[in-house]
Amino acid sequence: MTEPATDEFAAVAPLLKEYEQVEAALAEPDVFQDGARARKLSRRFAELARLHAAVERWRSAVDDLGAARELAVEDSSFATEIPALGAEVVAAHDALVKILAPRDPDDAHDVILEVKAGEGGEESALFAADLARMYTRYADRQGWTTTELSSTPTELGGFKDVTLAIRARNAPAPEDGVWAHLKYEGGVHRVQRVPVTESQGRIHTSAAGVFVMPEVEVDDEIHIDPSDLRVDVFRSSGPGGQSVNTTDSAVRITHLPTGIVVSMQNEKSQLQNKDAAMRVLASRLAAEARAQHEAEASAQRLSQVRTVDRSERIRTYNFPENRVADHRTGFKAYNLDQVLEGALEPVIASAVETEEATRLAQAAQAGASGV
Repeated sequence: MTEPATDEFAAVAPLLKEYEQVEAALAEPDVFQDGARARKLSRRFAELARLHAAVERWRSAVDDLGAARELAVEDSSFATEIPALGAEVVAAHDALVKILAPRDPDDAHDVILEVKAGEGGEESALFAADLARMYTRYADRQGWTTTELSSTPTELGGFKDVTLAIRARNAPAPEDGVWAHLKYEGGVHRVQRVPVTESQGRIHTSAAGVFVMPEVEVDDEIHIDPSDLRVDVFRSSGPGGQSVNTTDSAVRITHLPTGIVVSMQNEKSQLQNKDAAMRVLASRLAAEARAQHEAEASAQRLSQVRTVDRSERIRTYNFPENRVADHRTGFKAYNLDQVLEGALEPVIASAVETEEATRLAQAAQAGASGV
């Protein structure tokens, strides 16, 4: 890589200025009275702080190299330091380029994750419950929090559908964000095993669909006009339709312009269910808006599963062989039991590495050597 000139620091000057502005905003006494604004500023500061540190490393390396060259003119002993200092300039520059390489702007966001049973009846519902548990365990391993927003349980302990909100405890750097890791999970997940309902020991194949959306702030990242909503309340029910609540606490929100319907009944109060429904609705509307402008986003976020059909699978979980295989990256391992306990790191890493290689290649093609 060509050694960068010091005037290239000007290329990141606007971002460094924004870093100072965001840092000052977070120091304001009343900033945390607005939770949405505070979260947005904290996420942005985490992104810019990493950039700031990388620029400081690069600037220091360039200054040290320049000083060594000047001193070497009068004292040749300083010349021996030049190769190592030059290598540090290149390494610092490469690290900065990696940070600046275009990445998904939602990477630092939290997510709304939905699992829906598909082909396979009760066995598919049981598998949906396994997947929900797997993501909950994975979130625990990452230090994230998981909240079940809604679910439709079945008699045998499965889920026809379940919706989870997965959040980081603090404002993470983009590469450490919940969306940065879980966005690859959207698609059809296929399972091959002997169902608990199978009396003759035959292996069955069924599927469940996983939908993942970055969580957005209502009226901050997306505006929802109250006049576009129809809100219905009804009595919560459990498996088989039996009533589990004697009050009309469940909420169904219909977004009239799009026809999107979100129902929530897990919370005890109507207000809590409405709040949860609005969170999911906002994320769905944001996903739809992106899909209308980005064909790639449409495939990855909104239309991750057109139908819960085994032919559209992204991953297969084979119980007899204790094998998990990702059909997009070619990853394969024989530790399915551990994966279902939340050990998803190697599986997700294979997708992260593939995306990162693509990002860096695109940055190189765009002339990343000049930052």
